[in-house]
Amino acid sequence: MAEEQKSSQSLHRELNVLGAVALGLGSIVGAGVFVSTGIAAGVAGPAMIISVAIAAGVATCNGLNSAQLAANHPVSGGAYEYGYRYLTPWLGFTAGWMFLIAKSASSATAALGCAGYLLNVVGVEGNYIVPVALGVVILLTLIVLTGIKRTNVVNITIVSITLFSLIFFVAAGLPTVLEAGFDNFTPFFQPPTEEDENPVGAVLQATALMFVAYTGYGRIATLGEEVREPQRTIPRAIIITLAITMVLYIGVVVVGIGSVGAETLGAVTGEQVAPLEVAARTFNVPGSALILAIGAVTATLGVLLNLILGLSRVLFAMGRRRDMPSFVARVNQSNDTPYVAVLIMGTIIACMVLIGDVRTTWSFSAFSVLVYYALTDLSALQIPNEERLYPKWIAWIGLSACLFLAFWVEQQIWLVGVGLIIVGLIWKTLVRKLILSFSED
Repeated sequence: MAEEQKSSQSLHRELNVLGAVALGLGSIVGAGVFVSTGIAAGVAGPAMIISVAIAAGVATCNGLNSAQLAANHPVSGGAYEYGYRYLTPWLGFTAGWMFLIAKSASSATAALGCAGYLLNVVGVEGNYIVPVALGVVILLTLIVLTGIKRTNVVNITIVSITLFSLIFFVAAGLPTVLEAGFDNFTPFFQPPTEEDENPVGAVLQATALMFVAYTGYGRIATLGEEVREPQRTIPRAIIITLAITMVLYIGVVVVGIGSVGAETLGAVTGEQVAPLEVAARTFNVPGSALILAIGAVTATLGVLLNLILGLSRVLFAMGRRRDMPSFVARVNQSNDTPYVAVLIMGTIIACMVLIGDVRTTWSFSAFSVLVYYALTDLSALQIPNEERLYPKWIAWIGLSACLFLAFWVEQQIWLVGVGLIIVGLIWKTLVRKLILSFSED
């Protein structure tokens, strides 16, 4: 009976290297480059270029650790499952809890970013961002309900359009940047603010914000149970995905700042949630802003699609372990969609969209996801040397960097984050037994 239940709660392996890379790119290249670029520019000015480079290094360490763990333990749930296997149930639960919090906030940011760019494309003025964002969440939740195979077809189409628009943005913008020279890159470091924020602190805060923009590679590991030949496919897909993303991000940031300046990018993000489109308007290539805006819409659609997919799989894994009510682990008849988990996560994301402030949702995501990846790195440290694909020092660097950067976001954000960790542990201690009792009845 137990084996029959386990089989009914397992997912089919559908994804190859190309599909996994497409999912990774769809998860990364979205709100991160189209929205958080403007947020980080407002924090650190031109020096955010340093933040992008540091964040890329930290992401590489974490990506290799995720690849190591996913290759050794290829099941849905990511660091939630790794924590259970290599650490303790408490830390495993904390990883899953923080993932749900972090990526729900990231999803809300992606939905708001998509709405902002979409309204600019159609030329609609007025405060319609939140209603449009809610509509986007509902639409993509319905798509994810159709299953991983159909979802991946939609995702590959979205990623192709997005990558074309960003490559176009870099190519079309370089002449404008060269013509402007270094004017928009000086002063390189932001002067101290009224809150006495020093330039180093600003760069570290921007690094924490930009790190989140790289973390979509984790979706490949989170979907480990649905990947073919996971020990070979997952590490390869993560490394390819990160290499493409790093090159793309650096190009986009240099062109964005070089064309209109960091201050403009930061100001526009707070008002219209469409910083790169404003930069594209300065290019001497007809249609630049429209092409970029369309790419931004598809990018944020792609990242939201993949986040709903990843979040539902983590909730599904937590339900399967009874850390959440067991009904969230129900799958459809073809065993390719945990439909209850998808519907629940779609509802939670819609509620977070109502906050309506991309800087708040993104900053909150930054703290939560850094804690999540710190637990991923800690899990990677526990893998025996004979089973390791990569040296242990990579895990140490990832762990140290995540814990250090987590507390460079705004104080009120990380205080709320710590509070939610405590709430999660209370849930596991007190409420879980009651929920399980109810579920069994």
